[in-house]
Amino acid sequence: MSLILVQPPPPASPPGEEHLWARCDAARTQVTGQGRAAPALLPGPGELTLVIPAAALSWHTVTLPRGTLNAGARLRSVLAGLLEERLLDDPEQLHFALEPRAREGEPVWVATCDQAWLREAIQTLEAAGRRVGRLLPELTPRASDAPPAFYVTGLPEDARITCCDASGVVTLPLAEHGLALLQPPLPEGATLSAEPAVAQATEQLLGTAVPLQTTGERWLQSLASDWDLAQFALARTGRARAGKTLAGWGHTLWRAPRWRAARWGAAALVVAQLIGVNAWAWKERQALQAKRDAITQTLRTTFPKVQLVIDAPLQMRREVQALQQATGGLTPADLEPMLSALSASLPAGRVPTAIDYSGGQLRLRGLGLSVSELSALASPLAARGYNARGEGDLLLVQATETRAP
Repeated sequence: MSLILVQPPPPASPPGEEHLWARCDAARTQVTGQGRAAPALLPGPGELTLVIPAAALSWHTVTLPRGTLNAGARLRSVLAGLLEERLLDDPEQLHFALEPRAREGEPVWVATCDQAWLREAIQTLEAAGRRVGRLLPELTPRASDAPPAFYVTGLPEDARITCCDASGVVTLPLAEHGLALLQPPLPEGATLSAEPAVAQATEQLLGTAVPLQTTGERWLQSLASDWDLAQFALARTGRARAGKTLAGWGHTLWRAPRWRAARWGAAALVVAQLIGVNAWAWKERQALQAKRDAITQTLRTTFPKVQLVIDAPLQMRREVQALQQATGGLTPADLEPMLSALSASLPAGRVPTAIDYSGGQLRLRGLGLSVSELSALASPLAARGYNARGEGDLLLVQATETRAP
């Protein structure tokens, strides 16, 4: 799904000012469109990330005391206390956000901005039916070993330059103090880019060509960071955060070019497993069918009159029983084997008042067996190949192979 990046008007903007927006592809590698629109007219559908203007944020470093990182809501009070002397506004009026993977006892970055303005920006989008999934800072401080980056943005009459380095993020008017930031020589490895609207003015001031970078391209570059300002009062629920994190990981694994080899490897592994499982299942089916064919062939060879084979083992038992009956031999379904098995299993002193044998079923009356005694009787009879059940005062016994359905 495509991603919509939206930047609200900065604080103190005139009412009704349009939002800047940019849309990137599902792989998060290319900007497919950008422009200005009212919240109700933003393009969609797509996941929406709110981009906080660099000029709306201030950056501070603090060292977290031990035991405060997992203090929950109390962590905000700790940050407010640590920054109280450096903040120009009342801490209660500010929104705080801590850098990703912050550690206690080490310097960490804290971003602050006007809390009322940020809440209003979110509510304006939600009122237009657009749910904000992430609060992304437009620009963030650089790592201590990374060279500075300079960005010239805005309009010709209001051009601004933003410097991002290891000491923070600073935004100044280009024509005034900001030009001093670009005085040669620039730090080694430093990068400079300008939006198309202010590229000509920047080149005239510097006397050299400046690489172009659109607003959407700059946001797409910032999207790769782990920063999310949705913290404390603006934090999503634990389940939503976990879902968002998992979705982000899943999207990265599914779309990011650097994971392409891993995706192909995983796909090849799945295909190999499927082929292997199917081959194994086919081999097992073939072996099972060979055994069935051997049993069927044995039945037909031993008893040629059997033409239709449905259940070879059962049919073979029945043919053997029929052969035993024809030759005068006893089968499990005869009366004598039944009585022998029953006498060894009945409780002591229980004698039937009547015995009836018909069609391979033995009926005994007058035993007076309780439910527990009947259950205890059924187990040893089942081990001998007989089924026993009670029907009122009757005990019915018959061979398992000839049990009526």
